[in-house]
Amino acid sequence: MSANNAREWQHQHERVYEPNRKVVKRKVRVHKKWITTGEKFMYCIFAVTAIIACLYIITFSSQTDQLNRQVQKLESNVETQETNVANLNYKVKELSQPDRIVSFAKEHGLKIKNTRVKQASEISMN
Repeated sequence: MSANNAREWQHQHERVYEPNRKVVKRKVRVHKKWITTGEKFMYCIFAVTAIIACLYIITFSSQTDQLNRQVQKLESNVETQETNVANLNYKVKELSQPDRIVSFAKEHGLKIKNTRVKQASEISMN
């Protein structure tokens, strides 16, 4: 009987201590990726495309700026040449006045008798 009593006591003891026994359950964490591999690939392609577009825009704007500066330099050169030409044309008109030509001729010993001095630009060749 002692064996039967021992078994009953063991079963009762196990039943009493089972609810008190703490069962450690480990939570299984599923590591979910924040960004998938396909999304990373798409983001990389987008970033590379954006960088290439930015570089193209920057180089295009710098080339345009250089071209504009060259155009401005050429325009300033043209303006200075135009003023030089205008000054020279004024000097030509000033030096080709008939009174000046006659006085210059008289200083160098030429004698003018009843002739009219005309400007060369007024004479037309027909």
